[in-house]
Amino acid sequence: MRTDCYASRIKIMTILLMIFQGGLGALGGLLPMLLIIGVFYVLLIRPQQKRQRELQQTISQLKTGDRVVTTGGIIGTITTIRDTSFLIRSADKSILEIARSAVAGIESEEAK
Repeated sequence: MRTDCYASRIKIMTILLMIFQGGLGALGGLLPMLLIIGVFYVLLIRPQQKRQRELQQTISQLKTGDRVVTTGGIIGTITTIRDTSFLIRSADKSILEIARSAVAGIESEEAK
């Protein structure tokens, strides 16, 4: 097991040395850029896509009586659901129409 670890480290170091010495030809110049793009995708783009999918699923499951938070920071209770918007009550006599895309999430139980 320990030998496998050292062998893989040696392989990685050999590849890195070849890259920095230009031993891989045209691929040597392109490989670091591809690695940076790969890391960028894994660390930034994938998590954002996952959050967006979860938010869309949450919005599609909203029902009358749910307390929501908008992207503008308004907190209210859904009174009416329309095709592209919601009517929310944010105070006793205040009814606002908000777009579905303006919902940032459901108000957490801790915030109440």
